[in-house]
Amino acid sequence: MKKPITYFYLLLFLLTIGCDKQDVTTDNSEITAVTKTSLTKKLVTGFAKGADIGWLTEMEASGKKFYNSSGVQQDMFAILKSKGMNSIRIRVWVNPSGGWNNQTDVIAKAKRAKAAGMRIMIDFHYSDTWADPGNQAKPAAWSSHNISQLYTDVWNHTVTVLTALKSAGITPEWVQVGNETNNGMLWNEGKASVNMKNFAGLITSGYNGVKSVFPNAKVIVHVANGYDNTLFRWIFDGLKNNGASYNVIGMSLYPETNNWQTLNNQCLTNMNDMVARYGKKVMVCEVGMSVTAAATCKLFVTDILNKTSSVTGGNGLGVFYWEPESYNWNGYTKGAWGSDGKPTVALDAFLLN
Repeated sequence: MKKPITYFYLLLFLLTIGCDKQDVTTDNSEITAVTKTSLTKKLVTGFAKGADIGWLTEMEASGKKFYNSSGVQQDMFAILKSKGMNSIRIRVWVNPSGGWNNQTDVIAKAKRAKAAGMRIMIDFHYSDTWADPGNQAKPAAWSSHNISQLYTDVWNHTVTVLTALKSAGITPEWVQVGNETNNGMLWNEGKASVNMKNFAGLITSGYNGVKSVFPNAKVIVHVANGYDNTLFRWIFDGLKNNGASYNVIGMSLYPETNNWQTLNNQCLTNMNDMVARYGKKVMVCEVGMSVTAAATCKLFVTDILNKTSSVTGGNGLGVFYWEPESYNWNGYTKGAWGSDGKPTVALDAFLLN
């Protein structure tokens, strides 16, 4: 038998030198639970390790600059690649105020991602602004449309944006139809609790639009709270019963420092259930934790990367950090960038290979 105590202190030392001063709450139980079993694990081939960087161009236009861990100013995509990331997620809004996240802005970011050799996910919100569990407002131009018109709107918007990307030489690997659709989208016509059939029809309309431009792209239905199996069964039973078409079940996960282990375990159980129950692949499309708890966030992300990679049958496709580059931006506090303009230790989780 080897010397477990010696290995423990060695691993504790290695973890400690990677921690920053902002987070001193990580206890030995966390280190024992995660470090011993997962920091050296290799992820499955083709696994996506990514970031949603929708704010990037707006931040750059405001004068924000980004630095690598050595303090050298560098392009964001180069910094993310140096942290082990291989994929980029970009959100799309229909007619946003200010223009950010519109078709032109999306293409600009996608071109940079492609030039950096990154794989690409396009995330359709089907709104002029944020779509999430509590907000699924129709675009102003669609506000008076009935459900039949909305099916056409979704198809047209999806095809228009993707065709423009294709013309720019961009081929996304994944396309989300809707963002955090816990209760459907395009309310009230597409509100799942009001009319699941309508929601399923909107998903299928988006799916058909994606496949008409990029037949090989994987279409994702995205729901928040990846630990909540009851929610996921309700949504995806409803979609199945109403004949919706899609390829991948996506989820978000934003734990706190005191519950991440529990939520990660529940998320893995949920992912395996989704694979078994619906025969779909799964992906964690968004993760994040307080920037002031970077060391604990590194443990959380390391663990969810490994858990997603371990999903039954190799059906866990990847993990994306949501807006890691945000620092002092729009009051968002769950990025992974310090006030010094450099990435925190949290992003070192993606150096797993």
